[in-house]
Parts: sequence; C-alpha cells; structure tokens
Amino acid sequence: MDKLKMHSLNKVDENIKKIGAQFPNCITERKNQQGEVEYAIDFDMLKQELSSVIVEGREERYQFTWPDKKKSILLANAPIAKTLRPCREESVDFDNTENLYIEGDNLEVLKLLQETYLGKVKMIYIDPPYNTGNDFVYEDDFAQSSSEYLENSGQFDDEGNRLIKNMETNGRFHTDWLNMIYPRLKLARDLLTDDGVIFISIDDNEVAQLRKICDEIFGESNFEGHIHWRRRHNQPNDKTKMIGIVTEHILAFAKNSRFLKNSGIGKLNLTANFSNPDNDPLGCWASKPWKVGSDQSGSQYTIVTPTGKILNEEWMGEEDTFKKYLKEGRIYFPKSGNGMPRKKYYQFEREEEGQCATNWWTHEQFGHNQGANDYATTLFGIKNIFSNPKPIELIKALLRIANVKNEHIVLDFFSGSATTADTIMQLNAEDGGNRKFIMVQLPESTDEKSEAYKAGYKNICEIGKERIRRAGNKIAQENPQAKFDKGFRVLKCDSSNMKEVYYNPAEYNTYLFDALIDNIKADRTPEDLLFQVMLDLGVLLSSDIKQTTIADKTVFNVANNFLMACFDTDINEEVITAIAKQKPYYFVMRDSSMANDSVATNFEQIFTIYSPETKRKVL
Repeated sequence: MDKLKMHSLNKVDENIKKIGAQFPNCITERKNQQGEVEYAIDFDMLKQELSSVIVEGREERYQFTWPDKKKSILLANAPIAKTLRPCREESVDFDNTENLYIEGDNLEVLKLLQETYLGKVKMIYIDPPYNTGNDFVYEDDFAQSSSEYLENSGQFDDEGNRLIKNMETNGRFHTDWLNMIYPRLKLARDLLTDDGVIFISIDDNEVAQLRKICDEIFGESNFEGHIHWRRRHNQPNDKTKMIGIVTEHILAFAKNSRFLKNSGIGKLNLTANFSNPDNDPLGCWASKPWKVGSDQSGSQYTIVTPTGKILNEEWMGEEDTFKKYLKEGRIYFPKSGNGMPRKKYYQFEREEEGQCATNWWTHEQFGHNQGANDYATTLFGIKNIFSNPKPIELIKALLRIANVKNEHIVLDFFSGSATTADTIMQLNAEDGGNRKFIMVQLPESTDEKSEAYKAGYKNICEIGKERIRRAGNKIAQENPQAKFDKGFRVLKCDSSNMKEVYYNPAEYNTYLFDALIDNIKADRTPEDLLFQVMLDLGVLLSSDIKQTTIADKTVFNVANNFLMACFDTDINEEVITAIAKQKPYYFVMRDSSMANDSVATNFEQIFTIYSPETKRKVL
C-alpha cells in the first residue's frame, strides 16, 4: 500500500511538472540538501525557449518589485506539515452542513486547501488589513527552522501564529504589507474556478500597489474593474486633510476573463425610476427615443403622430417593427401626442434582464459602514462589537455580479465579523440556493478595553462564529418557509497529526523505532486523522461523513464510499472483508494496525477478490 504524504501540496514540484510538460528539454536533475536526486529546471535553457532576446542581468525592463519579493514567492510554494482539526463543540449541525469556518493563519490554510479545493471556488472576497498604521499584518518568517521561527520578532497568538503591528514608527512600509499579501493572493488564484472572480477591498494606502501585484498574479487582461464604493453616508469635515475620505476601493479580477464571459456575468437589480402614467396593463415603464442618435444608424421612413404631425426622419429599426410596437401599445408620444416617438421598456423586463454594474457604488444602494454597525448592534445587542464591518448589501451585490449560483463555493480568508457568511445565508433563504461558504480567520485577540472583550469575546473568531449562529437563527425566524444551510463545521489549523519520524525516518536511529512505533501524536483523535487524510487525498472538507461500527471497530465512510478509513488497532479479516465489499475508491488505515501477520498476508488478496480497483493507503 502507498504511504500518504500528510503535508500540503508542494507547489514547486507541481510547477516543475507543468513546465516539463511544455518544455521537456528544460528539465534537469540535481542533488538536494539531503543528497537525494530530484528534478529541477534548467533556467538558462528555459530562457532560451521563451525569448529570442534573453532578458537578464541589469538590463532595464518593466517590472514591479520590492525587498524579499522572491522570498515571498518561495514562501507561497513551500509545503507545510500542518492539518485542520475538527471542533464539533463549536460547530453548528456538523454532520449535515456544507459550510466551513476555519481558524488559523490564512497563508497556512490556503496551502492546506490547495489540493482539495484547487479550481473549485467560484468567488473570493477579502477585506485584508489596509496598512493604515493601526492594523495588524502577518509577519511570515521566510526561514524554515523551528528555532528561527520561534525567535522571529512580533506577537504570537495561542496557536503560534505571527503578528506584527505595522506602526507609523516604521513608516508603514509597503514592503511589509506586500510580503504579507503577495503569497496569499498567489495561492488564492489557484483555488478559483476557470470562470471565478476575486474581489479585494482596500483603501487609498495600498490600492496602487495592490493593482500592480494583481496585474502580475492574475494578468492585466483579467482585470474586470475598479469599484469605488461610498462607505459612509455623511460628509466628513476633517480639517487636517485637503480631501476627506468617503470611499473605499474594490478591485475585481477574473481567473480567466474569457471563461467568465462565456459562463455569464451577473446583473444587478435595476435602479431606474419607472412609472405608469397611462395605466399600461403591462405595468410600470420607462422610455427611450425611437429617433436615431448621432452615433447610430437606422432606416428612413415616415411616422405620423396621434395629432397628425408628419415626421420624416431616420428611425431605429425597420418600419414594420415600428408598426408592430405601435399596435402593441409600446410606442409613446410625449407632449400630449405631438412629440417624437419613444419606445417603452417595462420594469418587469429590466428586472429579469438586470443592469450591468458600474464602477461607482452609492451608499444608498450598496449600504454603508454605519448601517452595517447598526445591524451588528441589533444582532448582538452590543454597540461596537466589531470595527466597521462591511454591509450585507455590498457583499450581496458582489455575489450577484460574480454570478454565484446554486452549489457554488465562496471563500473569504480575511473573514473578520463573517459578513460574507451572513450574506450567503440570506441570499440562499431568498432564492432557495445552496451556495456554500468557507470563512478563514486568524484568532486575533480583541482589545481588553473593547466592548467585544467585555462581552466575553476574547478573539475575532469568537465574534465571527457567534454572528453566523445568531444570523442563521434570525434568518430562519424571519423566513419560516425557507430551506437553507445555517450550519458550519469549525476546523482549526494545527501541527500535523504525525510525529516528526513520519516525515524524516532516516534522521532517527534504528534503536528508537520501538519507542516511536506509533507515529501518530497521542492527543489526536480518529476524526483528526480523517480530516488530514481528506486534505491529503483532495476530498472536500464539507463531505458527508458516516461513522459505523464493524466488529467493534470504528469505520468512517466519506462521500458515499469515496473514502473509507479505519484507524483502530488489531483490525481483523472480518473488518477488512466488510470494507472491501463496499468497494470504496480509497481505503486508509494505520500502517501497524493489522491484528496479526495472517491478516497482513491476506489483506491484498481480500481486496483483489472484492474490490481490486480500491486505492489502499496507510499512515
């Protein structure tokens, strides 16, 4: 049986495979630090393949760079030996929900999701730190040794995640912020579907830098727009500034604009004013001129107004089309029947058709921070539970223009107060959809002087999870007939379930193996092991999980026989036979869990008889 790797995807290996598929002559071999032979890229040959004139050395060229940029790329590609551990007691409807709430450093979480959610996320929305001088950014240590990792300056939370405050005193360095955001966006891109979209909220401090790195990661051709959202409803009067800030920016990039256009772009509800002054039985309407404009072409024919006025002009469409619309009552003559004809378009038609989004979003239509604060106050019964959450109207509009429909997955890896999760539940309750969310948030401590801390919320994750619980119940009460998923599985990023000997057996002396024969950490549960196996094999973390007992052994059945696993010891032939008869695609067990040598000998024969196609893996 094959041994599972039990660590995140090695992006370097994957990239080497992709380049090798296109340019096999650029693949070479070298010895790594352990003296083992491995594949590598011959960059001199690759340069020759990609250019008729090699760009190298100090030759001037267009590029966007900063200190440690290359290290941030290496950081995005390097694998980690981490896992996501389920937390049932903090979840809601764990066994039935398809939503996820993941606690941990989002860089590590994005790495862990690479294999399982590669190309599966329809939309990403993030509201990262803005680098204002008062917010936290993540300090990602580029060194790999654990001693250097622990010596790295900055604050640490209970999970060992790194935080450093990017203060005014250090100049709010762009470098600090760029090294934080770049690897996360690089990993996020790979999670998007081919027709997927990412929206990123930002303010004036880093919008210019963000646009440049998004152009690099997603490609300038996939830039979809720059939304200016008026985030406040009142007029600021800050006399220390020449220009008061009333807007924030939202950058929109597609994974692939061509695929996005082919799959369909969502529309917003029409905001134009409709009326029905003539009591038209088809309802409220607006109108547009039938006469050809200066930049249009049409046909020359005569139209007679209801008052008998003869109009010989160049008109839209053909004369037969005009007569058809006139008969149907869709032609309107203003000025008491004496004006130029106009074509009616009805409110119900435009609501079905929708309106293309523009890059100016008003607070009246898309909400504002104060309204979002008021909503949070109503939900929690506490003022200022979270600083300036995004309004639901804003996120709902982004979901609509991204064309997020039934069964699509939405990811927010700076989830904050979990507005995105709240919005998705509301939208599902409205239209019966089954959109799914993945929220990721570092458990940053709340300020001891804050209202949230006084109310018992010691970190941001506690606020986010409680908001989803309260919002789900509120939506259900207000929409008793609606069927929507208001649950979520809580998963927490942690060190691997496996001891170090599992990854580097050659570094341990042979005489130690008796003491280390169990390569699984003592505090880990079978369900912990199951979720790390799901990550390793690319099984969705929201998959249905059934737990059964066979001959006193616990057996997990994931996604209707796609994965079956048993992590108990002393497994006998009865258990192996019962599992093989169900013909799972994958079967996973511990390496040392066979009851005796006879069971180990007959293991392969049992599967050969009942399920030869099953892929067998061991821990």
